[in-house]
Amino acid sequence: MALIAGSAVLALVSCRQGAGESDFKYQIDEFADLRIIRYRIDGWEDLSLKQKEYVYHLSEAAKWGRDIYWDQNGQYNLRVRRVLENILENYDGDRDCEEFKDFTVYAKRVFFSNGIHHHYAEDKFFPSCSEEYFMSLMQAVGDGDKCGEMMHVIYDRGFLPSRKSTDPDTDIVAASAVNFYEGVTRDEVEAYYASIADPDDPEPISYGLNTKVVKDADGRIVELPWKSGGLYGPAIDHIIDELEKAATVAENDLQEQYIATLVDYYRTGDLRLWDKYNIEWLNDTLGTVDFVNGFVEDYNDPLARKGAWEALVNITDHEASRRSDILSANAQWFEDNSPVDPRFKKAQVKGISAKVINAACLAGDCYPSTPIGINLPNADWIRRDHGSKSVTIANITHAYDYAAQECPKSTLTEFAWSKKEIELAKKYLTITDEIHTDLHECLGHGSGQLLPGTSPNALGEYSSTLEEARADLFGLYYCADPKMVELGIMPDAEAYKAEYSNYIRNGLMVQFSRVELGRPNTEAHMQNRKLIAEWCYEKGLKDKVIEKKVRKGKTYFVVNDYKALRGLFGDLLAEIQRIKSEGDYEAGKALVEKYAVHIDPVLHKEVLERYAALNLKPYGGFVNPDIIPVVENGRVTDYKVEYTDDYLGQMLKYGREYSAL
Repeated sequence: MALIAGSAVLALVSCRQGAGESDFKYQIDEFADLRIIRYRIDGWEDLSLKQKEYVYHLSEAAKWGRDIYWDQNGQYNLRVRRVLENILENYDGDRDCEEFKDFTVYAKRVFFSNGIHHHYAEDKFFPSCSEEYFMSLMQAVGDGDKCGEMMHVIYDRGFLPSRKSTDPDTDIVAASAVNFYEGVTRDEVEAYYASIADPDDPEPISYGLNTKVVKDADGRIVELPWKSGGLYGPAIDHIIDELEKAATVAENDLQEQYIATLVDYYRTGDLRLWDKYNIEWLNDTLGTVDFVNGFVEDYNDPLARKGAWEALVNITDHEASRRSDILSANAQWFEDNSPVDPRFKKAQVKGISAKVINAACLAGDCYPSTPIGINLPNADWIRRDHGSKSVTIANITHAYDYAAQECPKSTLTEFAWSKKEIELAKKYLTITDEIHTDLHECLGHGSGQLLPGTSPNALGEYSSTLEEARADLFGLYYCADPKMVELGIMPDAEAYKAEYSNYIRNGLMVQFSRVELGRPNTEAHMQNRKLIAEWCYEKGLKDKVIEKKVRKGKTYFVVNDYKALRGLFGDLLAEIQRIKSEGDYEAGKALVEKYAVHIDPVLHKEVLERYAALNLKPYGGFVNPDIIPVVENGRVTDYKVEYTDDYLGQMLKYGREYSAL
């Protein structure tokens, strides 16, 4: 499960600028509600030539999967993208007029979202330029015959309005634009998977993770696999080719083995091989270079089954990983002392490993918007029997912070109640955010267990929100534990208060700067934060654990009793773990629908107005550095890194060089 950057984007925290950073500009572009940031590959020069070559081929494999993710997000996305690329590459008319500038902003938004729906809110967005002007651009570059279809797809507000529908009053499969299902209903899909699942299998397959569900000519439900020779085959063949090149320069035999297993999986679509690959990958804890590549997270699927394609290539920061090593070594203590029912705890925690990494290439579901931490694999039985691997992506969180420092204003000074709160945040929030991420990824997702007979898909469309809430609560609960100071992870017994205040402030207010007025809160990570903050506010209302205050017409939420708030975090963690362990769909639904979805319109309007006055962009994403072979006398002697400052240029380059579908 991936933890999407939240407070790291919305709060300006203390400076941690390092040597050589002052002449490196992080933010390179901004438009609409987005800003584009560069990240540095720290540790690159410490790699051997062989390791650099390994990173290079893994990164090429990552880039070749880009088209897959675009198509998964919607069946028209690649057609729209190619129209945009054609105009941007070939239009020779007036590019300085306002309408062409509006068109360019739309194109940038589509590139950022890997499709025509907002990457976070999941609603369809629209160009500011007129349909007539858009058609004139298409006609000028020879795409006039496509105008009818494109205008319908791009401008029709009633056509494919949501990438993923969460409306409980609709058929969320039929109402979603994602390209995972075609011509089928939710009831038909769920009945199909119920018919093929083996409830007694101790190692259940992640049914549907790498397929599209359709009806055949006879009206029967069938799955079309994403594999070589199947759907997405041409792109997957390029991925395989680069993975095989990477295997020849792998750091150790285990890496070579699990790459071979991954290649076999891509060739066959066999999910047992996917499980085998994940177990082998888990055992590689010594290599400096690591990667994720495949159909992984199910957040984009309304039924939480289909894996969005993603890739991340990274380099371990061995020095910074000491904190993660301590958490991993004490995983059993944290499990044993968790406030959940003993029935839902692991008697023996296995294979927990964690590290701090620096990203070298982001792709698919990780690009341009990327997580700041990852815990994999997602299969509960693999976590139970073999463990999990967690990473905190240091150079991404650092880049967010550096980019924030380039902005003159911050949400912290606007939404924090007191000078004391602000000082506490500036002193501690950088480190406590990282510690919370470590706890969330390293231990939170890997904690607990399902009761025998509980399906891993029992929570359906609510599973992603509840799983992120479970991991967040685990991290919040333990941030305040004296054990964290004893282990030397938390600087002192006061530091956690910065994290608590920031979490409540964000969950109850600040994050709604990302949601259009009148719209519900639909993204899983935002739902998770709202659920936790709203639940704790309500349960602590009598004792004013969290107090709503108003000053000069502005609303604030202030934590008055940090100890009591920790107790509430523990209570909610216990309940959500019960819901997951027992597969209590109705209880999970009730929590999400009551606390996570609906935003108070008066408060929402206030947040939007206050945030707008700051002139900040609520979302950030990244361009990749370019890794370039250095060739001398026909032989590669090195690989150099160049940091582009051209967001649109990188998007067009990827379209030219890595498009196979």
